[in-house]
Amino acid sequence: MNAPAVRPEPTTVLVIAKEPVPGRVKTRLTPPYSPHQAAQLAEAALHDTLQAVSAMPARRRVVVLDGRPGNWLPAGFDVRPQCPGGLDERLAAAFAGSAGPTLLIGMDTPQVTPRILAPALEPDAWRNCDAWFGPAEDGGFWALGLAAPDPRLLRGVPMSTGRTGAAQRARLTAAGLRVRELPPLRDVDTADDARRVAAAAPGGRFAATLARLTPALGR
Repeated sequence: MNAPAVRPEPTTVLVIAKEPVPGRVKTRLTPPYSPHQAAQLAEAALHDTLQAVSAMPARRRVVVLDGRPGNWLPAGFDVRPQCPGGLDERLAAAFAGSAGPTLLIGMDTPQVTPRILAPALEPDAWRNCDAWFGPAEDGGFWALGLAAPDPRLLRGVPMSTGRTGAAQRARLTAAGLRVRELPPLRDVDTADDARRVAAAAPGGRFAATLARLTPALGR
């Protein structure tokens, strides 16, 4: 008798996020937006990101949060606080708190869709694959998946530079991991980024929020 097929272990999805508080989020949007407007855009980006994650199968859905949860948090998500330290340490700690295949994404790409996430969350996502990597157009990365979470793969990677993505991917390959890529996406950092991302995803809350705030530009 043949042994029963082993079902792939579902993937945990982590969303690393910051509470959308005016003056603490999206500060590069001010000016031309006010801190309150920037916080509204951050909350809209977080909403669209969590909706995309909600639509996909996952073992667990976790918001790794700097701050406190609010009414923007949908059902079906656990919340875990971010640890202190630089971004590399916070990302490393997020993976350290997860077991089994894990995909981490940020809140700065509200144009993400279930279809974009699907390759890393399908039943065969980890067949002949140890890591998923989603490059960002600014040189960083918007997604990182690890079949076996190892915080050492992130600690010490220089963050928030134009070479962050290349450095992180090089760390993965140097460790001998087989890496597959997700499509490149643009992070929302500046007002120009916001306009471009809204145009790429005109049906989301982020685009609707930006359109509502457009008359305030230049004030």
